[in-house]
Amino acid sequence: MASSISLKALAGAYGVARLGPSDPIPAWADGGGFVSISRSDDELSIVCPQDRIPHDVRMDGGWSCLKLQGPFAFGETGIVLSVIRPLSTNGIGIFVVSTFDGDHLLVKAVDFEKACALLVEAGHRLA
Repeated sequence: MASSISLKALAGAYGVARLGPSDPIPAWADGGGFVSISRSDDELSIVCPQDRIPHDVRMDGGWSCLKLQGPFAFGETGIVLSVIRPLSTNGIGIFVVSTFDGDHLLVKAVDFEKACALLVEAGHRLA
C-alpha cells in the first residue's frame, strides 16, 4: 500500500458532462483549471469547472477536486487505492481521473469536509 500522499484542493466546483460518442470536443471544455476529456464508444465525458458547462448539456455537478501531488511512477502501486479506500468504506462516492503524472480525486462538495478528515485520519496530508 502507498505511504502518505499529499493532496491539494483545487478551487471551485467541478462538473462531469456527458456528450454523445461522436460529438466534437466543445470549445467550452478548454480553459483554466483541471480539465479531463475522455472518449469511448459510448460517450464523450468532460470534467471541468462546472460554471463552463452549458445548462443544456447533461451534467452531474457539485464536485470538489483534490489533486494527488505526484508525479507517480507508472509501476508504483496502491496510490489510488490508498485514498479511495477510506472514503468508500465510509460511504463517500468518488470519481477518479488519472493523468500521465498523477491523479485527481473528485468527491461531492457536500462530502468534502468529511472526505478530507477521513484522508487525514488515514495518514494522508492536505496541502
